[in-house]
Amino acid sequence: MGTGHSKLWTVRNLPLRREFLKITGAAALTVAQRAYGQRSALTKTRLTDNFFMVSGAGNNVLVFNSPEGVLMVDGGSPDHSADLLKFIAAETGGKPVRVLFNTHWHPESTGSNVALGAAGAKIIAHVNTKLWLGAEIDVQWQKKIYQPLPKSARPNETFYTTGKMTFGGDRIEHGYMLQAHTDSDIYVFFPGPNVLMVGDVVTGDKYPVLDWSTGGWITGMVDAQKALLTVANADTKIVAGTAVMTRADLEAQLAKLNTLRDSLIKAFRQGKSAKEMQAEGLTKDFDAQWGNPEQFLSNAYRGLWGHVREVGGIV
Repeated sequence: MGTGHSKLWTVRNLPLRREFLKITGAAALTVAQRAYGQRSALTKTRLTDNFFMVSGAGNNVLVFNSPEGVLMVDGGSPDHSADLLKFIAAETGGKPVRVLFNTHWHPESTGSNVALGAAGAKIIAHVNTKLWLGAEIDVQWQKKIYQPLPKSARPNETFYTTGKMTFGGDRIEHGYMLQAHTDSDIYVFFPGPNVLMVGDVVTGDKYPVLDWSTGGWITGMVDAQKALLTVANADTKIVAGTAVMTRADLEAQLAKLNTLRDSLIKAFRQGKSAKEMQAEGLTKDFDAQWGNPEQFLSNAYRGLWGHVREVGGIV
């Protein structure tokens, strides 16, 4: 289902913007609340005068409250959608949601597609997100099959590489991140307020999820994070699915992920299984911060087999 496109990002030296305060409390809360179906209080974190983040609805949701209406990046999980949309309406004076971006196809980010699609919102995503949401998806590592969304809930504006638009007087840039967390990941960047939404390509204090069932793998995630560093500058507010980070935070995470990837590939080429990697303590330097590595190692291992010729050294 991948598109086979080449990398599309250009290194940019973005001017430094005003200094901002690091936001950590909401990120920690969101990590604790993320499990599907778990009811939790919604919380708001203001990022700028017109931008705020909502936590507790699945993945973090970015909201732009503009004179033109509301723009959202991601829409939480389906079981939180009604509460989330009521919360956002109360915070924005009841303005209609005109635009919704999906950073990828997973339900914790596309849970408001049904309601907002039926209401006539523009839903923007990578073309792979539209394709996945129109199909039955067998996510083997979750032992779960996701049913297709109604046609009205699928993205109605898609792109392959990058795109630009203006909404509420602000310029918006978005781009594809190839095969990383999935094969449908995008970033959404607001240069004016210097806010960058990255979905689940970046995590906080947890192991990343490599959804190999729909194209995710560790080298792709490393490459995606490198690309994000060409978009962000020292003052960028980086909003991920379960964290809010600075560019320095992203650099630190990339360094760890790169080290971990090199160790995984070395063990993979030696013919070791995911269980053997865990038994030998391959992730021991990261477990204290990121938690139990079992699912991560299993997914990373399957993802490497999906890219075995690119990894090399075996066949």
